[in-house]
Amino acid sequence: MARLLGENMFPEHYIQQILDDFPVIYPTSTLPALGVRPNKIGLDRLFKLKERDNLKIVSIAVANKEQMAKFVQIPDYLDDFLEMFSTGSITCILNSIEEFDSRIGGDSVAIRIVGHPIAKELLLKVGPLTATSANISGTMPLYSCNDAADALGLSKNNSLDMVCNGGEPSTLIRCPVFLSSSGEHKPEIVREGIVSSVEVMEKWMNVI
Repeated sequence: MARLLGENMFPEHYIQQILDDFPVIYPTSTLPALGVRPNKIGLDRLFKLKERDNLKIVSIAVANKEQMAKFVQIPDYLDDFLEMFSTGSITCILNSIEEFDSRIGGDSVAIRIVGHPIAKELLLKVGPLTATSANISGTMPLYSCNDAADALGLSKNNSLDMVCNGGEPSTLIRCPVFLSSSGEHKPEIVREGIVSSVEVMEKWMNVI
């Protein structure tokens, strides 16, 4: 993949914060995301920063299928299904490959291949990050990554100077393990977002 802004598109301090398991702000196709490596230290810091209930799980952002496979079992049909939608518009809940921290779902993980080119480039560089909204739980999200950092009490060194376009979030789908021509196994729409439930099911019929 071509370097979008040159080799120095991500400041050294910004990358080091990620590697040291501190949260950072990064852009997505809709709103700024609060990203941290999904380990205990990082999740402890993220949940404290967001003032988020530990029972509310956060999703994972990945750059590609290879990174996705580090967290979840990928059904055979998934590539064909996701190719019918814009990249980043669908978040899939899939069975995990092992028991993870309950704050990212434990035995099932909500995971999304990102569509934003800067987010994708970042994830290729540092690996998967959390993809929760960059705001204190219960407050309105902001479009500017730097403004989101200010609202969370983060240094601008932990942010990228970018403004997101806004819009509906990804549609969250619990994906079946198996594909059946009888239609017995269907996706469950957990949260309708940028892709409508009707469109999801129409595309699903094309898969089976």
